[in-house]
Amino acid sequence: MLACTVKRAFGRPTGVVSRRALSTLEGNSHIYVFPDKRSVIGHILSLLPTSPPTTELAIGTTTKLPPTPDSLTENHNFLDILQSVLSEYAHQDPDVISQAQALASSSGSNLGSGGVFFRQQRQQRKRGTIYGGGGGAGGDGAGGASSQGGAGSGGRGGWVHVSDQRNPPDYGRTAWPEDIFGSVEVDGNGNFVGKNGEYQPSGE
Repeated sequence: MLACTVKRAFGRPTGVVSRRALSTLEGNSHIYVFPDKRSVIGHILSLLPTSPPTTELAIGTTTKLPPTPDSLTENHNFLDILQSVLSEYAHQDPDVISQAQALASSSGSNLGSGGVFFRQQRQQRKRGTIYGGGGGAGGDGAGGASSQGGAGSGGRGGWVHVSDQRNPPDYGRTAWPEDIFGSVEVDGNGNFVGKNGEYQPSGE
């Protein structure tokens, strides 16, 4: 999943920026770049400035700068840490809370997914199928909220996706699968089920 979303995260950078003997990705100053001594052309990507880097905590390695989905090798230990943090705290995120409230609302069609208010967008018909307009994840993205537990479930509850907000979905639509980290369950009153919304990582 991380490799699928890295293209947007690293797509614009053109190289690295050196800061006090530390290199960061241009346009992503929070991501540090270190040479990978295990590879002639490899680089280690990390959120920590510690040098030498702790490979067990690194985002992953790449054979190209800027990284691409093809050049990036994910660090599964880092993904496990990321998922453990999301499992414990995702239900406290303001955007996720807004989505939960919209999901339980019978008038939720006036709320956009991602916990953000959107203007009502015009829908276009294409070969008998309705597609949402506008930017974000694109009009031809995942199915509409009415069929996937999106905004406005009329008090029935369901699941709210925790997704990468660098590519927010269109109004009333679900984020692309590769942008979804996991999901939390919401009851008919907009409250999270259990202690943490019974968080489920994407792909499980």
